[in-house]
Amino acid sequence: MKDFFAILRRFVPPYKKYLALNIFFNILAAFLTLFSFAIIIPILEMLFGIKEAGYTYMSLSEGSLKDVVVNDFYYYTQEVMSHFGPSYTLALLAAALVFMTALKTGATYLSSYFIIPLRSGIVRDIRNYVYDKITSLPIGFFTVERKGDVMARMSGDVAEIENSIMASLDMFFKNPVMIIVCLGMMLAISWQLTIFVFILLPLAGLVMGRVGKRLKRTSYEGQTQWGLLMSIIEETLGGLRIIKAFTAEDKMCARFHGENQVFYNISNKVARRQSLAHPMSELLGTTAIAIILWFGGSLILSGHSSMNAAAFIYYMVIFYNIINPAKELSKAAYSIQKGLASMERVDKILNAVNPIQSPADAVRLPHADTLGVSFRDVSFSYDGEHKVLEDINLEVPAGSTVALVGQSGSGKSTLADLIPRFYDTDSGSVCVGGTDVRKLNVADLRGLMGNVNQEAILFNDTIFNNIAFGVDNATLDDVRRAARIANADDFIMSTEQGYDTMIGDRGCRLSGGQRQRISIARAVLKNPAILILDEATSALDSESETLVQQALDRLMKDRTTLVIAHRLSTIRRADLICVLHEGRIVERGTHEELLRPEAAGFYRRLVEMQQLPETPPS
Repeated sequence: MKDFFAILRRFVPPYKKYLALNIFFNILAAFLTLFSFAIIIPILEMLFGIKEAGYTYMSLSEGSLKDVVVNDFYYYTQEVMSHFGPSYTLALLAAALVFMTALKTGATYLSSYFIIPLRSGIVRDIRNYVYDKITSLPIGFFTVERKGDVMARMSGDVAEIENSIMASLDMFFKNPVMIIVCLGMMLAISWQLTIFVFILLPLAGLVMGRVGKRLKRTSYEGQTQWGLLMSIIEETLGGLRIIKAFTAEDKMCARFHGENQVFYNISNKVARRQSLAHPMSELLGTTAIAIILWFGGSLILSGHSSMNAAAFIYYMVIFYNIINPAKELSKAAYSIQKGLASMERVDKILNAVNPIQSPADAVRLPHADTLGVSFRDVSFSYDGEHKVLEDINLEVPAGSTVALVGQSGSGKSTLADLIPRFYDTDSGSVCVGGTDVRKLNVADLRGLMGNVNQEAILFNDTIFNNIAFGVDNATLDDVRRAARIANADDFIMSTEQGYDTMIGDRGCRLSGGQRQRISIARAVLKNPAILILDEATSALDSESETLVQQALDRLMKDRTTLVIAHRLSTIRRADLICVLHEGRIVERGTHEELLRPEAAGFYRRLVEMQQLPETPPS
């Protein structure tokens, strides 16, 4: 259980007050349980006629506290019997039993009452930690991990932690207290019988522990399989249009059904082993009671014990009061083992190392409207082996526009991703304003950047909030000014609620051109020193492309801009065009320079491939 206590050490400290109150009321409930059941002894002795009258009042100076309390209790019971009769006394003792039980149940409720904020708070904190970690991890982490599996860890695994580990906290802190207090009383009643109990209970615990370890291993497999199912669902929802276009519904369904069957089989194993906890503990408990009945009865019958029949029944009541907590504790141990498997998966995210860190002595760049970017002997690979970029040297002067062109997979987007430190170079350096980006604070560095991508990434929120995303305290006038520059204000105002219109998941209620213009307005409002345009017009029709290109021209004016383009018509006026091929810059110059006969010809071939023939082929 060391893993369980390690989790508590990590997450419990902010809730120590609730834990202390829970433990206090658990101890109180345990002692009230003992005293409430202790009233059974005089009731039984009255019924069986074991105790004869003849008690006298005893003060504390006349004996030990235990002897005085027991003696005076019987003295007052005797006095009540002599004045009001046995029936009235029995009713009074029964009422006392009810009153003590009411106190016990009240203390038990308060113990649960105070553990709830701790339990819910820890689960809330775990969700917050996981979400914060997801947003802080580099993009490279999610090229290895499946998004669906990450979602499964944050939803299914965290829910499993809540249902198993946190739901077991109350039982885990209540039951051991009850067991310890009851065992203490059992020692006081008969140490010989209790030593015998000490031998039986660890044997039962050993059997339960063996099964619990196997449960954890199977649970981990189940949660991993659930992550795979979530990945398939996420891929299906994202690619539903393609699935239908290629009539691949049956293929995807067969894939999902196969993986779901594996999850079904694993779930059955987990559930069956978990269901074994109750009958196994029931059998072990009943066996223990039977053995203790035989052993204790033998002690009394042989005269080797000071217990009488009433005390032995009380002893058995206390022992039975241990059996239920022990069974609950065994079930809690099963649940905890299952939850630990989920915690292990969640920890793979929480313990992931983010290599993109801000230095302790970060350099602060002087304020400037535009900043130059330079790549010096840059090489990069995703896996440490296969070079995606090699020996890149490039200067992007402040206020200039540099375009990157080349075939797909030539490294254009990767080169752009090195500027905001989505990845770090293997060798060489990327500098902004003459300073290596690794010497800058990451948040400050990315605050200088504005991005407009091929796929306009929008959020299920209002148009206003999407444009103002990442800019604090933006006013409606600021947002509208940015939207006008982006050619977006007219269509926004024509919507039902204007800037308060909800745009749906990923902006699904808008056309491609409208989504792109909103993303441009977002970049305009940020007013970045460096602008990165990654295929910003490639997915648009001619009319939308014209409107978007006009907006981009306004945005790029007097701003350091790196443009990635397949449509060469959009970058004719760039100050410099670089052609990438297999991770290297193989050609550079202006549009006119690259079309000269003496040029290497890479750019010219790209231009020729994009020119339509004068007459259609026959």
